[in-house]
Amino acid sequence: MESLELMPARVRITSILKKAIYSGEYKSGEELSLTDVAARLGVSRTPVREAFQSLAADGLITLRMNKGAIVNRIDRKFIRDTFEMRILLEGEAAARAAKNGMETGQLLARLCHMQDNLNSLTRSDYTSLNQDIHMKIWNAADNFKLKSYLLELWNGPSTGHSLPEEKEHYQKSTEEHIAILNFIQNRREAQARKAMEAHISRSMENILKYYPETPMDPSSVS
Repeated sequence: MESLELMPARVRITSILKKAIYSGEYKSGEELSLTDVAARLGVSRTPVREAFQSLAADGLITLRMNKGAIVNRIDRKFIRDTFEMRILLEGEAAARAAKNGMETGQLLARLCHMQDNLNSLTRSDYTSLNQDIHMKIWNAADNFKLKSYLLELWNGPSTGHSLPEEKEHYQKSTEEHIAILNFIQNRREAQARKAMEAHISRSMENILKYYPETPMDPSSVS
């Protein structure tokens, strides 16, 4: 039986909270309670506290002594800056995985099964496989610091909006994952890098599409 690559609890919770902030579920100025977040996610306070510290280091929230945290104002440039780093590092990881060699057969089989069952696919199913694919690639890259940086940047799946669009995202992402893994399997480093960079870039645009334009965002000025 294939073992799943599990993200540390701190990283998984950070990912959930990042997504909520990026999508606007948690708005600028909103207070986040450590206790409330832990209860909502069904976890202890410790990994939530660690996630808060990670989010604060990224500038997404401001910690308040014994009072949780306040969500900071995040503009589109902040999101681009974060994803541009992921594009660089995820592309490097894919290229290194192709160079080093990686067993992709079981992941490809799971992806093909997912393609055949998109109508019954749950968000949990997709999230689990998406996470497993990326972590296996990071591990195959065989660079501890690279994996550490990617764990800090990880934000999980980039969807979370209406169900029809979510299914469309799953289908496109599955196709991209299959292409990436095929390049890795065939030791095609440059193609693996390019495919992964395009995959993360599309994820960035998927988030930005739902993020409000602001007057301070230079990209909104033609």
